[in-house]
Amino acid sequence: MKLYLCLLLSILLSAVVLAAPASYHQVKRIAVGGDGGWDYLTVDSAAHILYVGRSTRTIAIDVVKGVVAGEVANTPGVHGIALAPKLHRGFTSNGKDNTVTVFDLKTYKEIARVPVGTNPDAILFDPASNRVFTMNGGSNDATAIDAASLKVVGTMALGGRPEYAVADEKGAVYVNIEDKNEIVALDARTLALKNRWSIAPGDSPTGLTMDRKHRRLFAVCGNAMMIVMNADTGAVVATPAIGNGPDAVAFDPGTGLVFSSNGRDGTLTVLKEETPDKYTVLATVPTQMGSRTMALDPKTHTIYLAAARFKAAAADPEQPHQRPQMEPGSFEILVFGK
Repeated sequence: MKLYLCLLLSILLSAVVLAAPASYHQVKRIAVGGDGGWDYLTVDSAAHILYVGRSTRTIAIDVVKGVVAGEVANTPGVHGIALAPKLHRGFTSNGKDNTVTVFDLKTYKEIARVPVGTNPDAILFDPASNRVFTMNGGSNDATAIDAASLKVVGTMALGGRPEYAVADEKGAVYVNIEDKNEIVALDARTLALKNRWSIAPGDSPTGLTMDRKHRRLFAVCGNAMMIVMNADTGAVVATPAIGNGPDAVAFDPGTGLVFSSNGRDGTLTVLKEETPDKYTVLATVPTQMGSRTMALDPKTHTIYLAAARFKAAAADPEQPHQRPQMEPGSFEILVFGK
């Protein structure tokens, strides 16, 4: 009888393990090296290329081979990368010279350089309007560029410092206003400001993404909170807890999972969308201190995070908030999957 119970318990435990959803964990590291910090990451799923801005240039990493496949030269102070695959073009926001570099997705060669607002930060391509939008943190506005003609078609005052943005791909663009704790909604075609909503109780929003099917916006905030907002009414519907120092957020429509990369804690918060208004934290996955930006490949459900090793900053009473220095050659990409 005792042996029978042990066998039964073993079978039941095995069934539970097999039925349990696989958890995210680190599956690979891609050593990259090279000088310069980094900001946003962007995935080209079809080409298996990960783009990373590296201070003065933008590198293209072949994530299958684990090597640098090419480089977009002369992108000073680059923050983000937007892709328009049907036009075979990429776009970088160059914060130090207030321009957008337009490059060829196959050769990585520069096609054009377009002047925009002051210190362009986040950048996105909206297929509904066929426009590229830059969020200009220095001039508190957004610039719209026609992706085909490469002409600036307008500038929109945002009433505060934009941090990140997302398009619903139906004609609306949503922007986090970091210093006002707001999300503003823009009409991508008319360039009119449609709505301005508070994200309270969230504070200092950084990353922003969207569940387009259920019309939910996800903003990660400096007070270790994710704000989930109805994209049509501006109502805050959920406020799940995340880690400290988040800078990016991603939603996977194939799995219903939401991810927050928390650089100060060195963690990845994984949440499950139970319903459009209910979210459960499934896991807090260890990553690496300083890994604050990430990209999701929705086809493979793979998460990519930028990482490096840092030297402790020397004590300086005149610069108490001095950032630690990155160890030379230590830059890498952390790959997370199931």
